Amino acid sequence: MKTNIKIRFLLPTLIAALNLLPARPAAAQTFKTLHSFTNNPDGYRPVAVILSGDRLYGTASSGGTNGSGTVFALNTDGSGYTNLHSFARGSSPNAVLLVGNTLYGTTYAGNTVFAINTNGTGFTNLTSFSGANGAYPEGSLLLSGNTLYGTASQDGSGYYGTVFAVNTSGTGGVSAVYSFTGGVDGNGPVAGLILLGNTLYGTAYNGGSEGAGTVFGVNTDSTDFTNLHSFASIPNDGYWPQGKLVLSGNTLYGTAQYGGTSDYGTVFAVNTDGTGFTNLYNFTGGNDGGYPKAELILSGSTLYGTAQYGGSSEDGTVFAVSTNGTGFTILHTFGGSDGASPGSSMILLGNILYGTTGGGGSAGDGTVFSLSLVPVVSTPQLAINLSGTNVILTWSEPGFTLQSATNLAAPVWTTISGQNTVTNPLSGTQKFYRLSQ
Repeated sequence: MKTNIKIRFLLPTLIAALNLLPARPAAAQTFKTLHSFTNNPDGYRPVAVILSGDRLYGTASSGGTNGSGTVFALNTDGSGYTNLHSFARGSSPNAVLLVGNTLYGTTYAGNTVFAINTNGTGFTNLTSFSGANGAYPEGSLLLSGNTLYGTASQDGSGYYGTVFAVNTSGTGGVSAVYSFTGGVDGNGPVAGLILLGNTLYGTAYNGGSEGAGTVFGVNTDSTDFTNLHSFASIPNDGYWPQGKLVLSGNTLYGTAQYGGTSDYGTVFAVNTDGTGFTNLYNFTGGNDGGYPKAELILSGSTLYGTAQYGGSSEDGTVFAVSTNGTGFTILHTFGGSDGASPGSSMILLGNILYGTTGGGGSAGDGTVFSLSLVPVVSTPQLAINLSGTNVILTWSEPGFTLQSATNLAAPVWTTISGQNTVTNPLSGTQKFYRLSQ
């Protein structure tokens, strides 16, 4: 019996027995509401959470003993909820950054940059905005060396916003790295920044050539501001981006809250030099969700995110999509009692996503949730073709090697050199083949 005939008969059995590693994207396995907010004293409308060990830290933009927000902590299993700090009236804190045992953040209405220890001690207002250097900060902070970088949605001169910097000690106050003009550069940056080399990348909610927002880059020394993309609010574009960008290689990924083919928002990609802008996914406002606002998470080649609206109960969704725009998957649909309106970024630890919802839960004041993921296994396909006196074996799935054995009773598998394509002669000893990872 010729080798190629034997391969054709054995292939289904051999592939079924393979021990495969997880492939993308992932599907939801277990959803858990870790905490439901009740306004006072723990706060309500949680913004986002970050993780240290098995402890989650975050802020609620409202509520607490003074009604103006809290810093909180809880364990990843939902136990041990603690109100670390209740802000003074007129504060409204944004998402926090964790460095060692210190949390850094800003207050939107209070116009401050603050620090607090993870045990709730040492709360300090490091500095306050004065107007020209920025006002009403909204996004999370970024740390490089001893400098914190962020965005303020307005400023005292033109009310168009700034990229700002402040020392972790608070000395020297706030300085404006860049002040927006409201023109083609953008207007109203509300998202956090990312740093590559000495260049800060971010989004502006409004402005640009079409008044629909921008993606921009600017050096930390205030030089070389670049408008990488102006959103156009047309069917093959989005508009009004509010989420922090995520970077892989030289590609930036983000969300636009509105626009796209159905005007329910998009997931987009653009290169750091401004080329290659692509809409990866257009939300429909149906079961897939709509109005994505928050930062994406990148794991391997899968992007995870939330949509504030849509789903079967119109309370929002958690989704996954590949970086090439394929494989869009709904991981969870919110139903009100488990949360509603997820508008803040999530974090990923292992195979568990942690996040918040601005509404819903037992009291309707928001939740902290976890979402376990189970991988969708992809079976590689081994193609076999004749070419003269040879048989050519090919497979497309990366990370697999071809092995052969002369019998299946007591097989000794030998790896055959070659990457995704192997050519073997028809003559000689019959062999059995398998793909191995």
